[in-house]
Amino acid sequence: MKLVVPDHLIDVLSPHVCRIAPDCEIVPISAEGEIEGDLEDTEVVFLRWGVTGETFRRVVTSIPNLRWVHTVSAGVDHVLFPELAESDVVLTNASGVFNTPIAETVLAYMLAVVKRLPEFLKQQDERRWRKLDLRELHGLTVGVIGLGDIGGEVARLCKAFGMRVLGLRRRPRPHPHADEVLPSEQLHDMLRRSDFVVISCPLTDETRGLIGREALAAMKPDAWLINIARGPIVDEEALLEALQERRIGGACLDVFSEEPLPEDSPFWDLPNVIITPHNSWNSPRIEEREIELFLENLRRYVAGKSLVNVVDKRRGY
Repeated sequence: MKLVVPDHLIDVLSPHVCRIAPDCEIVPISAEGEIEGDLEDTEVVFLRWGVTGETFRRVVTSIPNLRWVHTVSAGVDHVLFPELAESDVVLTNASGVFNTPIAETVLAYMLAVVKRLPEFLKQQDERRWRKLDLRELHGLTVGVIGLGDIGGEVARLCKAFGMRVLGLRRRPRPHPHADEVLPSEQLHDMLRRSDFVVISCPLTDETRGLIGREALAAMKPDAWLINIARGPIVDEEALLEALQERRIGGACLDVFSEEPLPEDSPFWDLPNVIITPHNSWNSPRIEEREIELFLENLRRYVAGKSLVNVVDKRRGY
């Protein structure tokens, strides 16, 4: 069996892969999508960070016997091109790998807002001693759009801080860390009741532009929007207007439609915006979790068992 795996993980992966599949042949793929070796008999591709969607498309469409693709990201919008979506190739993602660091980042945003940390840091830079009125997270309401692995961990941490949690999902069902789970049709109802709104859903045709002018108008005037999912879920022009006109409290944005965010973007200059460079997932334990997940699925693949984290390619998650 031939596998394409990230070049920087070759040394770590090879001993484990060869124990699981003794007849394996490992072919490295670089961040630029360069592959050393013949792809004719390749069955498995472990897609690494840095490979662009177009490069990945070229690689996948050049492998005639491909059976399984595993991506290191939880979202698959950047790799779900028509040829892959319509094929019999199984696609798995890294759902579950990023729950902890992203959920902790969401809580860091919230604490920074209610404890006014950006303002204190500015005062520190100016050597100015001035007390500010602060708030507590306890008793506030958070609306979580998408109660998957990441959204569920956000909900768990918010409950630990004594917050009321409203969840929104396409097919609502009770969740152990949500006080209420609402159907997607009740988005505006959830927005009207939330002090913080966290976007943690995948980017699909249904969620693209989900948070537009009407949705932003439904939010409380002091509510904050947090996006750790994908930039295009938000109408950025509408959000910019709402922020500039102070129609919502502010926004914590880890993702944008265009990344890196251009230097001339007006978002940089807004005092009611916290920007991080698509970095909420980062943790020294990510690589360890990525490897464990891939190896577990490789054991299942070799044994002919069902894989975990199989993506529904029609729905996009």
